[in-house]
Amino acid sequence: MQESWWSDHYKKSNGYFGCETTRDAGKVTGVSMYMCAPLAEETLIGTDTWSYFEVKQVPENIDDYRWDKLNVFTRWIASTNQTFVVVFDLESAIRGPVTNSLLKLNSSHLGNPYWPYPVILDTVSNLQESAVWRIRDQVRAIEKNKPGPGTVPRPDYRKLHDIGRHAIHVCETLDVAVQTIESVQMHYLRFLDSKLDDGDSAVDQDIRAGLEFHQSFIANLRHRSTSNEKRLQNEIQLAFNTVAQHNAGTSVEIGRAAQIDSSAMKTIAFVTLIFLPPTFISSVFSMSFFQCGENDGWGMSNKFWLYWVFAIPITIATVVVWQYWHKLFPNKDYKSHVTRQDGSLSRAETVMPKLTV
Repeated sequence: MQESWWSDHYKKSNGYFGCETTRDAGKVTGVSMYMCAPLAEETLIGTDTWSYFEVKQVPENIDDYRWDKLNVFTRWIASTNQTFVVVFDLESAIRGPVTNSLLKLNSSHLGNPYWPYPVILDTVSNLQESAVWRIRDQVRAIEKNKPGPGTVPRPDYRKLHDIGRHAIHVCETLDVAVQTIESVQMHYLRFLDSKLDDGDSAVDQDIRAGLEFHQSFIANLRHRSTSNEKRLQNEIQLAFNTVAQHNAGTSVEIGRAAQIDSSAMKTIAFVTLIFLPPTFISSVFSMSFFQCGENDGWGMSNKFWLYWVFAIPITIATVVVWQYWHKLFPNKDYKSHVTRQDGSLSRAETVMPKLTV
């Protein structure tokens, strides 16, 4: 067994298949097939093949997803038509069906080293179909969850992102599975060409048909998985557009309310401007600096300058304090302060208030 099969890049791979054939005087003496699990010792000269499959299962609670892996080792002895099959890392739910399928073999198939592959690929096909339909169920649930008229749209963007991530992984495993099966088919055809007898037997044709069927089945599942991805992207775009449309409607309502408030403020300002000059005049002439008597006539105190001495500085001070107050305490709804790591204020960034939660 090659040491490289135990390396990290093999363990972290998402799938592969390889084959190496050894012959004795042009005759195949044996075939050993490895699916990501080597034997401790090799005592047979023959053909070594290794491959690996994995499938991602996403239940209703997407946080409880799992990876189903199939690591299989088989060895076929040509002289005795014996086949050794070892399966690693099987989940308990599929361990029994895989074992029963391998035990229900046709004795006439034992003369072909590739007979376990249709059985293993049948399990892979079932797992891939379950993975694709589980993603489809998640997408369908989102499609059916439509907000009613007049309600505020509240899409779960985090969940949409997670489902999209799982859908990408499912498509990846389907692509890798198709390529792996194609590699198995290629090496199987080479094995048939190396046989000394002429023509393909019925067993050879059955195994070839089984490999072709599973290759076609998983390839078609890839199209359904692509459809799931596109449907999910469509729902994500719809969620963004729905929220944007709702926010636009809210902005229009805010604009209308602001317009009404603006009209009211204009009325108040107009009334204030009308009464402001008479109010100022009445306030000035009501002070004790002015005297108006029937006998003495109109008179003004020579201390009237005191009014301007106090009024002008206080007015200027009021304007300065108002300006300083707005710079020191800006509106928190529209200003967010960005602070450096040392705690000093670096800049103020203007942000819009949130319209939709």
